[in-house]
Amino acid sequence: MATSYALMIQPVDGDADRADFADTFASVDPAAPALSVGELSTQRGDGIFESIGVVDGHPQEVDAHLDRLAHSARICDLPAPNLAQWRAAIAAVAAHAPAGESVIKLILSRGIEHGPTPTAWVTLAPAADFTAVRERGIRVVTLDRGYDSTVPARAPWLLLGAKTLSYAVNMAALREAHRRGADDAIFVTTDGFVLEAPTASLVLRRGDRFTTPAPTGGILHGTTQLSMFAYLQECGYETGYEQILTESLASVDAAWLVSSVRLAAPITAIDGTSLPTDAAFTADLNAYLLSPRD
Repeated sequence: MATSYALMIQPVDGDADRADFADTFASVDPAAPALSVGELSTQRGDGIFESIGVVDGHPQEVDAHLDRLAHSARICDLPAPNLAQWRAAIAAVAAHAPAGESVIKLILSRGIEHGPTPTAWVTLAPAADFTAVRERGIRVVTLDRGYDSTVPARAPWLLLGAKTLSYAVNMAALREAHRRGADDAIFVTTDGFVLEAPTASLVLRRGDRFTTPAPTGGILHGTTQLSMFAYLQECGYETGYEQILTESLASVDAAWLVSSVRLAAPITAIDGTSLPTDAAFTADLNAYLLSPRD
């Protein structure tokens, strides 16, 4: 997924009130060096990011992504991002998007060690083709996240619930899932509760009720999950947030992993136990998720 366009941002104070941010942006060659060797995003993963799905040039759920960027910044003690500036940067980058599906990434780093300001940039790249995954589904395994459900409240310095650049554990979990013959994973706590997937939210169906693990306890609140719930409510379904026991996963009527770029991927099996799927229902979900949404 090679980057096709990149824009460096000179961050403006989060409270600054201005109408034009053009002089704070600089386009750069995405194939050329752009970061200092002292950059803390690459040295320590000390920063945050968001991935925004783009459909035919339209960035999806921008406000939700910006709200989550600000939330992650607060958790990580980063300067508050000026959301008007980031919104303008997203629009500037989206103007270069081709037809079809793309992904815009927002990155805010603590910057150079002992430096005066954070480092920020936005990139555009073509999205992978997830057609087969959306239609055929995925097999998942549950993986122990290594902490119990009370840890996020006891240890906020673990930054649970922030979308940080430190994704080594998430990628290791995906590799472990592949070693076990699955496509993806669902993290669970040591005391038996469901969390989320390494790069997606989990949505479960029981009858006409759809649930997802409550966005407390270190769970990243999914932007696509929020949009999916809004659609389901419009269709007359009940939605809710719950503490979900790991042992209950095998008894659901259906389940999906949902994310900004892959969208809704139906789960066909959890830990080797098959789950029912509804191809037509999932196709309707993805048709909605591919429609322009702000």
